[in-house]
Amino acid sequence: MLKSWKLKEVVLVSVLSVVFAVVYLLFVHIGNLWAGLIGPIAYEWIFGIWFIVSIISAYIIRKPGAAFISEVMAATIEMLIGNAIGPRIILVGIVQGLGAEAVFAMTGYRRYEPWVLMLAGFGSAVTSFVYTYFMSGFAMLEPGYVATMFGLRAVSGMVIAGIGGKLLSDLLLKTGSLRGYAISRSGNVHG
Repeated sequence: MLKSWKLKEVVLVSVLSVVFAVVYLLFVHIGNLWAGLIGPIAYEWIFGIWFIVSIISAYIIRKPGAAFISEVMAATIEMLIGNAIGPRIILVGIVQGLGAEAVFAMTGYRRYEPWVLMLAGFGSAVTSFVYTYFMSGFAMLEPGYVATMFGLRAVSGMVIAGIGGKLLSDLLLKTGSLRGYAISRSGNVHG
């Protein structure tokens, strides 16, 4: 998978993973504060933030594995800097990364339009929700509440990770810092 990657692509994914590991851990604390006020549904509004590195990495590099690797690396780094659930966070990163990676794989790693990025965010929402449903005991909650939680996570994945990831990447592209990456050769910043 990494045979076709250039060193600068590996470095970029590594840097993005470190940055977003810190962001992810920060949002764990924000989610904890908010959940203390309104319950577990609080996390669902912001859940897309935890998928964003996979979208950004795939959108910029456009190679197999970019979404998955960046998400797993970010989760691993997040564990090392203090996530309270410890090594289990790596499994969470694997599950989330697979959801996004599957969408890019379905397009043959050739489509990076906004709808594909949103679908990748949705893919992460689906795989992570299934995992969380079983690991967090969502079956004990009222079904309508669980459906609302899933709906919020799906929208958050599509908007925060999909659209937000595209916007952040496009802003980086405009700075000139992504010259030489696949995103800069796409010929269309908007698609």
